[in-house]
Amino acid sequence: MAVPAVMRPPESGGRRSAVLILFGEGEHGPDVLLIQRNDGLRRHSGQPAFPGGAFESGDEGPEDCAVREAVEETGVDPLGIELLGRLPELYIRPSAFRVTPVLAWWREPSEVRAADSGEVAGVVRVPVGELADPANRIRVRHPNGSAGPAFQVRGMRVWGFTAAILDRLLVLGGWEQPWLDGQEAEPVFLPGNGPGGDGRRATRQQRGSRES
Repeated sequence: MAVPAVMRPPESGGRRSAVLILFGEGEHGPDVLLIQRNDGLRRHSGQPAFPGGAFESGDEGPEDCAVREAVEETGVDPLGIELLGRLPELYIRPSAFRVTPVLAWWREPSEVRAADSGEVAGVVRVPVGELADPANRIRVRHPNGSAGPAFQVRGMRVWGFTAAILDRLLVLGGWEQPWLDGQEAEPVFLPGNGPGGDGRRATRQQRGSRES
């Protein structure tokens, strides 16, 4: 996967972290596990994301970190997860995180929920077909002025780092469908940086619930 210049890590610095990109076979076909972060967090408040976080002392590598964080945030059973590989390390400039995305297959799906209520508002399995559907795909203008892909799925607006990875995976997996013509980039806002916080919409019924 080619890494855009804006997401290339610097030679040094930044905090090591990892996210788990967990695909499974759900009720509506192949899907991917996402979380909705709580409002009011210091970083990435209110945004949909992959489960994940910063390295801790006991993590031997990105796989350990990604799975540990997924268990803490969603309650997923790690015994049902088959690790497949890594995507290139990426860099999130606003928070200075060096992120390794870990690809995995949900060989034996388990119940998931908002296990860490302090950080996670909801957990949802999003069908790949809904992500690929042109009707659910939009372009947004980020607070820094750049534009990028986004998805309106399951009551969430998925944008930024997470949407960029999902967009590339749709292409690499051969799932991408043509975008709708004539789309203009819609603005998204960080908490406290615009009307209503458009970038953090969520269906609160997902709080503490499971979507399959």
